[in-house]
Amino acid sequence: MPEARGSTRGRRPWSPVRALPEGEIVLHRHGWRTHSVVRPDEARRLPHHDGVPLSAHLSILGGTGLTAYVGLTRIAQLREGEDLFVSAAAGGVGTATGRLARLMGAGRLVGSAGTPEKVAYLTERVGYDAAFDYHAGPVADLLTKAAPTGVDVYVDNVGGDHLGAAIGALREHGRVVRVGTVGQYNTQDAPPVRFNHADVVEKSLRMEGFLVRNHQSVREELYEFAVPRLVSGQLALDETVVTGFDRIVDAFLSMLRGGNTGKMIVRGS
Repeated sequence: MPEARGSTRGRRPWSPVRALPEGEIVLHRHGWRTHSVVRPDEARRLPHHDGVPLSAHLSILGGTGLTAYVGLTRIAQLREGEDLFVSAAAGGVGTATGRLARLMGAGRLVGSAGTPEKVAYLTERVGYDAAFDYHAGPVADLLTKAAPTGVDVYVDNVGGDHLGAAIGALREHGRVVRVGTVGQYNTQDAPPVRFNHADVVEKSLRMEGFLVRNHQSVREELYEFAVPRLVSGQLALDETVVTGFDRIVDAFLSMLRGGNTGKMIVRGS
């Protein structure tokens, strides 16, 4: 989701409490606003890393990157050389998943996206080996063409026909990481996912969903993995930045319609 941070325009924010000294950069969940009064227990101090843009704490070092990291390391338990399929691969979690998986030694990376431009971005910029526009035909057929020998892990941000196609493409002992169901957010009457239920048993598949809020203890591990690679240039940021606090609603709706590549961020000014 898009996020915003206020600007002090040359003056440091004043703080009366020792736990949040003046000048600290913090993250809170009081909503989109230019100013906010928070207690120490309502805010998390952000560490400073030389050479790392502050916006990284809203993307690859924030909840978006943590979701991708937990999905790969804790849920999928990704092993070197394994092949992945990622839906909504050009979004915040999708780009983070692709970049982190590549650095973890994944094999073939396949992604789906909603436009030819996003498909090109995935293969030319993010590191995906193949990608397809899911509007170009049945997802199962497009996935078979992109991954003719199947995949080991499916990171699911969409649900629906993507999930059904992925179950058919998974190899023995394949895993499905359920992150989201964006394909059904605006279509509550969407038809149920259709797939061969026997595949789950015959291929010994595992499907698991998770909420990143239950894995906050992994954040320091993410920093240890990602920060040195951000500084060295091995890991890049994927962000769509909208400037103007008055454009928050437009940015949010654009994100829901797929108007972003990478993390959608609103910069106050």
